[in-house]
Amino acid sequence: MHSVTKLTLRRPRFFQLTLALLLAGIFGSPGLGKAQDLTALSIEQLMNLEVYTASKFLQKTSEAPATVSIISADDIKRYGYRTLTDALKSLRGVYIAYDRNYSYIGTRGFGRPGDYNTRVLLLVDGYRLNDNIYDQAPIGTDFPLDMAMIERIEFVPGPGSAIYGANAFFGVINVITKQGKSIEGTEAALELASLNTTKARASLGRTLDNGSDLLLSVSAYDSKGKDRYFPEFDTPASNNGIAQGLDYARYQQFFAKWKMGAVTLTASADDRKKGIPTASYGQIFNDPRSYTDDQHAFLNLTYADTLSAKLDGYGSVYYGETRYKGDYAYSQPTPTNKDGSTGKWWGAEARLVSTAWSGQKIMAGVETRQDLERRLFNFDDLPYASNLDTNPKKRTYALYLQDEITLNEQLILNAGIRYDHDSESGTSTNPRLAMIYKAQPETTLKLLYGTAFRAPNAYERYYDVGLILNPDLKSESIKTTELAIEHFFREDLRGTASLFSYKINNLIGLTTLPSGISFQNSNMEAKGLELEAERVWTDDSRLKGSISWQLAKNSDSGEWLSNSPRRLAKLNYTTPVYGDAARLGLEMQFASARLNTLGNLVGGYGITNLTLGSHKLAKNLEVYASIYDLFDRRRTDPASDEHYDSNGTYLESIQQDGRSFRINMTYKF
Repeated sequence: MHSVTKLTLRRPRFFQLTLALLLAGIFGSPGLGKAQDLTALSIEQLMNLEVYTASKFLQKTSEAPATVSIISADDIKRYGYRTLTDALKSLRGVYIAYDRNYSYIGTRGFGRPGDYNTRVLLLVDGYRLNDNIYDQAPIGTDFPLDMAMIERIEFVPGPGSAIYGANAFFGVINVITKQGKSIEGTEAALELASLNTTKARASLGRTLDNGSDLLLSVSAYDSKGKDRYFPEFDTPASNNGIAQGLDYARYQQFFAKWKMGAVTLTASADDRKKGIPTASYGQIFNDPRSYTDDQHAFLNLTYADTLSAKLDGYGSVYYGETRYKGDYAYSQPTPTNKDGSTGKWWGAEARLVSTAWSGQKIMAGVETRQDLERRLFNFDDLPYASNLDTNPKKRTYALYLQDEITLNEQLILNAGIRYDHDSESGTSTNPRLAMIYKAQPETTLKLLYGTAFRAPNAYERYYDVGLILNPDLKSESIKTTELAIEHFFREDLRGTASLFSYKINNLIGLTTLPSGISFQNSNMEAKGLELEAERVWTDDSRLKGSISWQLAKNSDSGEWLSNSPRRLAKLNYTTPVYGDAARLGLEMQFASARLNTLGNLVGGYGITNLTLGSHKLAKNLEVYASIYDLFDRRRTDPASDEHYDSNGTYLESIQQDGRSFRINMTYKF
């Protein structure tokens, strides 16, 4: 066991500051504008906002069996969100770690080192984006869609296996894309940013003569990055700790969506190449051969229609594939280790939603997924030597049922259950129960219980290059209880409070053993409290803030988990300036200290981002300029077990970008 050593811990006085700013804004700070009655945004309208992801059908947020968060297309522009990662950082209880290759999501205190976002289900218009090899949800520059193509993002925290199955462990993210009519023309966008970064996009949106809707978009991104300094490697043999020219990133994206009546066809493809400056997995430090390349593609055909007055139908058929390859440098001049995988799969889903019985909305569905390829390979070149080549295919099928019962005007009972069969891991049955009580027209109480599961993926089961296989690896399971209250204090002010408890059995994580690194099971638990408030003004100024307290620990040892901040705080404020000529977006994000996998503390951080945009500088031109980490706090994220070099030197933490800028210009034809 490693002793806890202080690295760069900074006392989190920013939490008191954030709370003071939030309370001042919510309860009448004149510096934020004059609060008035919102005739255009009443309590009823606010509570009747509809979401889809919580139950696979549209329902009011106040009646959803979860505390759903929404990020709109306007939010993406107003706060300068460059990637899905940027947007997710704004959500209460959510935090992100970045190792200069991939971004890793943490929620409610759980962000396990070395985990490729396997415990959060990522959807694009309902299509499952998690792959069939790593269960990876790509959320950084490897996310396949341009942010300009997103209509909104819905995040449902907590277990979702009762309707979604595997991977819906800590939450479900559904990225809902735009339609062509939202553009209705042609857009060309150019982006210039720090780190010698450029990005270009061209998009076409049309309502065709036959009434169908078409959206096409292509994007290209290139960032040269900058040289990165790692003090742990500061020796003459390791170029004095400087990784030169290895933090580059390049990607290309294609997206198409066609909708006619009840039928929607969506296609996506992307390719990202990223340099690795961290010498992960025991590589030689500062070797230019080190990089990864990730590709994703999918085709999704859906049908959604009202079959009769009391029956809705949905069906989908899809195909997906992912390809990964990485070059890892272990000796000079050769060999280079070639690592890779290829995943291909198809699947189908069908469900019916009936309101034939008074006071009930019953949903029944079936789903299947079949692997066509699930290959992991690794070899050394010059001379060629194969280290791994396996293709363990599997198939899954599932049945699920949910009933939303309106007992009276104040009380709704939501009960769901899903049975999953996995040819590799066996079966799992997961229920969800929710009691939703409208105590007053402006107050809703939610008592939520659910379970979820995740089976070991192909990487965890079969990858033995640099890792020790664990033949006794078990499937993960979680049981959660949550009590939430959603209240509208007045027509312009809402608040949410949530108290939660998680119990996890057999959580899979990378562990450093005396004999090497291996995936092992362990039991975890967490308890926490989340508070959020939002205020809206008549001029469309908006203030939203949240504070989260959580304690996640190992149930067996009682130890505080690595990469798990005990406190998080978020503040977002946007307002028109110069009349309605421009728009200002201010964002503040705070996190307390976290442990790294060596048991040492990595200091907390406070980040401020500022965005100013206008669509009135010139006809058909929209310009947004952003400064990220305005005060140049230079935060660091904990390093995970794979971050060490060929001399056995381990990274303690990984430096983030510090102050940077971006300007985005979009012209509409």
